[in-house]
Amino acid sequence: MAARLQETYKKDVFPALMEKFKYSNVMEVPKLEKITINIGLGEAKDNPKLLETAAEELALISGQRPVITKARKSIANFKVREGMAIGTKVTLRGDRMYEFADKFFSIALPRVRDFKGVSRNSFDGRGNYAMGIKEQLIFPEIEYDKIDKIKGMDIVFTTTAKTDEEAMALLELLGMPFER
Repeated sequence: MAARLQETYKKDVFPALMEKFKYSNVMEVPKLEKITINIGLGEAKDNPKLLETAAEELALISGQRPVITKARKSIANFKVREGMAIGTKVTLRGDRMYEFADKFFSIALPRVRDFKGVSRNSFDGRGNYAMGIKEQLIFPEIEYDKIDKIKGMDIVFTTTAKTDEEAMALLELLGMPFER
């Protein structure tokens, strides 16, 4: 069974984008390609348990086991050596991606304190949208009592859109609450 947001894309979003941008070919219509969620933990070099809990929380949030990211270069000022575990990330595609996006737009984002919408200025010029979240507590899977440290995360929505305007139209029609 396909995700609810995927059905919405096929029934409503796809025809709306086709009409708005007057595409001549159905393959030109932008779609969501992947969602990448990243938690960077510089403190993990001192406390490896922190990385473990971050990976468990990310697995709960995304429904997929995350991969541990390692430092590519040594940076003396930050006391980081090449190959040290410094974060965790997960890349969602297909049904899991649509499930996460649906949950994120309709449940998690409205739980952010003083939420007025996400910024319209976080597009990269190639149709991808990146945003940061200050705390993992906005997700319903995370139990407040079991949190040892509040961790932020970066979420990147990668689309097949050629321009930021097309990507914004796609994400807006999918339900992302942009600020007015």
